[in-house]
Amino acid sequence: MKRTVTSKIIITPLFFLLGLIALQIPFTRLLGSGVNFTLYDFMAPSFGVFIATLPGILTVFLIQLVNFLLHPEKLSGLAAVIRLFPVLFALIIFGKKRNINLVIPLLSILLFNLHPIGRSAWQYSLMWFIPVIGHYFRKNLFVRSLAATYTAHAVGGVLWVWAFGLSREIWLALIPQSLMERLLMAGGISVSYYSLVNVLSFLKSKKIILHKAFTAS
Repeated sequence: MKRTVTSKIIITPLFFLLGLIALQIPFTRLLGSGVNFTLYDFMAPSFGVFIATLPGILTVFLIQLVNFLLHPEKLSGLAAVIRLFPVLFALIIFGKKRNINLVIPLLSILLFNLHPIGRSAWQYSLMWFIPVIGHYFRKNLFVRSLAATYTAHAVGGVLWVWAFGLSREIWLALIPQSLMERLLMAGGISVSYYSLVNVLSFLKSKKIILHKAFTAS
């Protein structure tokens, strides 16, 4: 037990550093905003698998706070603040199979449709049944990643509609782009997970850490 705790103490700063670096590497622009996705968005959901859910959430949140301290110009509006939270929920979903994994997307659907504009574009929220279905097939890594990224999408969508409203036309127009975007995100999360497993396996082979391999759960 002590050696396992020591390993987590070692890999947590490693993940923090990797996450902070990845946060500086843009990937694509968030649809409907001026915010960029980065390689960090691929890596962060799997952090909880390796260092447990709560430490993973704290690490991911701290990475984002430090990034804002390094780049205060990025904290320039409500959109940037909203951007802090969806990835935390992706981490929860990716980390472990539990009932809350179903509650988050279903609650998001409800809250989105309670907003008048959201209700007028109810078709948009149908995408958030994907993590509900994925919950039962999460042994497949890509499905697990898809559930995680669509849960982040659901949380972000709810926050966005209540903060900015937009219009029915905009929400409906975003559906095909969102579908393509989240497929790419799920692929990136899957690749990042395998990469982190390989990094940890290398460190274990060098006896730098004692850490078991992880599989979908």
